[in-house]
Amino acid sequence: MMKVIVALIFASFCSPAYAQLSGILDKARKIQEQKQKLEEFAVTDEEERRIGEEVSAKIRTRFGVVQDPAVHKYVTLVGLSVARASERPRIPWTFVVLDTDGVNAFAAPGGIVHITRGALGLIATEAELAGVLAHEVGHVAHKHAVNAIRKSRAVELGTKATTANRGTLLDEVASKAYEIVLENKFDRGDELDADQASVAYTQKAGYAAGTLADFLARLDDRNKNQPERNGLFASHPETKERIEKVRAAAGGARGASGAARYKQHITYTAVPITAIASVERGSSGLTGSTGTGGDDKSKDKEKDKKAEAPKKGFGIDALKQAVAPEKQSAQVTASGGSRGVGPDRAAQGGANPALVPVPTISDSELAAFQKALA
Repeated sequence: MMKVIVALIFASFCSPAYAQLSGILDKARKIQEQKQKLEEFAVTDEEERRIGEEVSAKIRTRFGVVQDPAVHKYVTLVGLSVARASERPRIPWTFVVLDTDGVNAFAAPGGIVHITRGALGLIATEAELAGVLAHEVGHVAHKHAVNAIRKSRAVELGTKATTANRGTLLDEVASKAYEIVLENKFDRGDELDADQASVAYTQKAGYAAGTLADFLARLDDRNKNQPERNGLFASHPETKERIEKVRAAAGGARGASGAARYKQHITYTAVPITAIASVERGSSGLTGSTGTGGDDKSKDKEKDKKAEAPKKGFGIDALKQAVAPEKQSAQVTASGGSRGVGPDRAAQGGANPALVPVPTISDSELAAFQKALA
């Protein structure tokens, strides 16, 4: 009897420990399975483009789009010059000029690159424009946004990683991609990698390869009195380090600056950082909204409620449908101003988010544009 009692006592002590150990092992197994799913997670080029279109629609709603076909065509010609020098030359590249004084640039997955008119005003030459666009092209060409999602485990795949629920999963990816792109949440390695890509692409396209460093130096000087990182500096590596690495990579390589042609096509002037109108803290960051006045706030709250309504995932079937991005929900995540991330990200935007159609640019037209540079 004594042996039985001892055995029961021993079992009573061991059972909780065993249960705890079993729980730990089960949790570890689930973590490993999750890690494996994230490592194996991949999207097709078509899915990546649709994710990018959703991200772009939100960015355009936030900042508006400059409605000038001539400016868009010029920026597209410069953008295509460097994009064709990248590892993904033939994806459907799109270049969008955002209607805001803030100095910024954003690369949405699938080849949709955005640059603000504020940035165009601060840029001095075509080669600098090529360098900035090439940096963003590098993010797309090397799939930094999708890889950042994979590495951060931000999208909890779980049982959603099934063909049947692919749309739900891709909706999550698009939402996280927007956050990463808008907040420049690429890690230090990705930013430096995009800088190196910029040097390579601009040089291959015939531009002076180190001009991205010239723009960064001007931007650094503009931000010298900012108490926090601002705009393009929101999460980038230390600017001086980036400038040194870009110049070292460019070495003594020669190329065209395109300064005269740039002045012919771009007439914007950079607004002093202290004069940039910002979206009010706490507002929803809607395009053109100052966030002031009771009526505006009421409208924003009403749009917030509508945006919270459940929506259908775009899924595999929905990917086959062409949905006008500007007809999507106008609601975005909180504005840069509400995050306290500097004037450029909190800058007000224009009222029109519609894309400006740019006629298809043929290889011969692009070649002629590049030849004129030389």
